[in-house]
Parts: sequence; structure tokens; C-alpha cells
Amino acid sequence: MNINPKLAMIGGGSWATALVKVLTENRQIVNWWIRNSDIRKSLKEHGNNSRYISSVFFEKELIHIQEDLIDTVRKADIIFLAIPSAFVKETLSALHPLDFKNKLIVSAVKGMIPGDNVVLADFFHQQYNVPYNNFIVISGPCHAEEVALEKLSYLTIACPDSGNAQKVAQLLHCRYMKTNTSDDIFGTEYSAVLKNVYAITSGICNGLGYGDNFQAVLISNAIEEIERFVKAVHPITRDIKDSAYLGDLLVTAYSQFSRNRTFGNMVGKGYSVKSAQLEMNMVAEGYYATACINEVNKKYKVEMPIAQATYNILYQKFSPMLEVRLLTERLK
Repeated sequence: MNINPKLAMIGGGSWATALVKVLTENRQIVNWWIRNSDIRKSLKEHGNNSRYISSVFFEKELIHIQEDLIDTVRKADIIFLAIPSAFVKETLSALHPLDFKNKLIVSAVKGMIPGDNVVLADFFHQQYNVPYNNFIVISGPCHAEEVALEKLSYLTIACPDSGNAQKVAQLLHCRYMKTNTSDDIFGTEYSAVLKNVYAITSGICNGLGYGDNFQAVLISNAIEEIERFVKAVHPITRDIKDSAYLGDLLVTAYSQFSRNRTFGNMVGKGYSVKSAQLEMNMVAEGYYATACINEVNKKYKVEMPIAQATYNILYQKFSPMLEVRLLTERLK
């Protein structure tokens, strides 16, 4: 790995924009691939993303806007991926294992590959022969909108190779971003997936009129579900109270910036799933994650009443009011 690694960002959404802001804060040059031509034009001409977090302006000499994905990946040493999980497979379909050889892959994707039902660490390992030691997971608690406002935030950078985790942590550490490292790529990644599911549940309950007292019970039970699930999937020693797990769940379940909570709130208020999706300008990762987790848990059979209730509402078209009422009898 070069002393001054060449960085690539794949994605043009709010989280990609926030991460590029942090990287350029540290005077890093970023080769930034974006599919949307209007966003590319806006960044080239005005230095801001016209569609996502438009208040952030970049120094144009620090961002090199790219149209060729293959070329962008091939000339990078460290590749940051920040696109919705539902589009990962299609976006990377023209790439081959050699394109990722000896590179670090940094995932800011908070979801699983739909249909394959695998987290990104397994997807890159199976599809592109990326060693787990070269795969890094970025986890919160951290909303892109607060990064844009330069509010103090924390990230956990997870990788089995502590040296690689530290390299990425240093790239993302700045005056308003503190970084910690971990070796738990699977625990942090599955937790990031599950917290989106529970944020949808939280939103549904809010839309139905449940108050703060119930929300506290709901999220207390949700972190227990996360702990049971990640222990079954990847049984190592971890403290579920760490910010990468509990903190990420809390901010996603409660924050005004949480698109998953917003999506759930709409469903709780009576929107159909399809109508809620059309109304939103962003992808609610938890929708896809709910189905993926349901499939994965057929193998592990972990007790997950909240995740199951969310699946029943979103995919089985059960009444949110009745399903949550049944759920309340199972919580403690």
C-alpha cells in the first residue's frame, strides 16, 4: 500500500457526499465516481452535490469526478463504497477479481445483497476474492446530515487486520469526526443492517401513536435481538453496548434524519409500502434488510419477534396496528 494511497469513492448519495467531505477535510484527493450525470455536472461546475446535502461545497482541486467505474477502481488503492445495497451487484457487475487485487475495500453500505442475502464482507470475498483482512466496515452512530453540519460524530472502523483498520481510521479522523477501530467486521455489519430494520419498526410505532415510553422498551428489546443474532452468526467476544452497536441503533431509531424511521412512520400512518417508497427521495435500506434477515434467520432460528413483526407488516401485508399490538405482548 502506498504511503499516500489513491482514494476512490463509489456513490453519489448523502453518505458518499459526507465521507468525501471528511476525506477532503484532511486534504485527501478523491477520485469520485457518480452515476448521475446531473450530480457530476453540479460538482464539476459549482463544487456541490445538487441533489444530496447541497449545502456542502468542495474544493474542486480535491475532487476528481469520474464517469468510468472500471478505470476508477483500477487506479485506486483504497475504494470506498457508499451506494444502496440493492444496487451494489448491478453497479459492480462489469468488474472482475483482478480489479480488486491488493486493494482495501471500505464499505459504508448499511445493508445486505438482496436475493443473495449476504453482507458485503461475504459478497466481496465470494464474488471478487477480496480477503477479509482487506475488507473494512464503517459503522456509526453517524448521520450524513450532521457530518455536513460539522457536528461532533464518531465512527467505528472494523477490520480483522488492525493495521488496515487504523489506516482508514486516520483518513477519516478530523476536527469533528472521531474514529475508533474494531476487528468485528461481521458483528458491526450485521448490526448496521439490523438497526435499519428496527428503525422502521420504531417509525411504524410512532406512526401508530405509541409514545416515548413504549419506544424505550422497543429499542431495549431490539438491542437484545441484535446481540442474540450476531452471537449466533459470528460468536466472538464483543460488547453490544459499544457505540458501533447500541449507539448506531439509537441514532437510527430516534433521529429526525433517519430515512428508515421516516419510512416506517409513513407505513404506520397508513401508507402502503409502495406509496411510502415512492414518496421518499432516498432508499430505506431497512426494507431490503428485513427480507434478507428473515431468510438468514431460517438457518439460525434466533428468537427475533420485532424483526419478524416488521417482516410481517412489510412483506406479508399484515395490519401494522394488529401486528404491533401482538408484539407488545412479547416485549418486556
